[in-house]
Amino acid sequence: MSVGPTPGAIAMLLHAGQFLLVKRGKDPGRGLWGFPGGHVEPGETATQAALRELTEETGVHAKALGVLTELTVKLHDSDGRVTHNYRIKAIACVYQSGTPVAADDAAAAEWVRSEDLLHGTRPLHPDVIAVARLRLEQDWG
Repeated sequence: MSVGPTPGAIAMLLHAGQFLLVKRGKDPGRGLWGFPGGHVEPGETATQAALRELTEETGVHAKALGVLTELTVKLHDSDGRVTHNYRIKAIACVYQSGTPVAADDAAAAEWVRSEDLLHGTRPLHPDVIAVARLRLEQDWG
C-alpha cells in the first residue's frame, strides 16, 4: 500500500542578495545544505510551518509573502525504493530580524550569496538551485 506524500514547507528567505541556508544535521539529507524547513504539523498551514521551522532552525524571524512553488521530493534507498515522499511548499519570505545560529536539527546556518548558491559551491539538497532561481526571477516587492 502506498502512502501519500508528507506535507512540508521551506522558508525562501532572500535578503541583500543572500539566501539563508541550513546544513542538515539529521537524516534524511544529513550534511546537505538547503532552505530552512520541515514537516507541516497537524492544524498548521504551510506558511506557519515555514516560519516556525525558520525560527527553530536559525533564530531568524521573517514575514511570509506567499507560496513560490510546490515540489514533490522522493528519496530512494540503494535498491531504488522510495524511502521518503514529500510535497513541499516553498514560501517566499522577507527578513525581519535575527542573526542565524544553528539550532534544532540544523548543523549550521549561514547567509549564502546567491551567486555562490547558484554555482553549487556546497553539497545541496535536490531542487535547491532551481527553486533559488525561481525566487530570484520573481518580484515580491
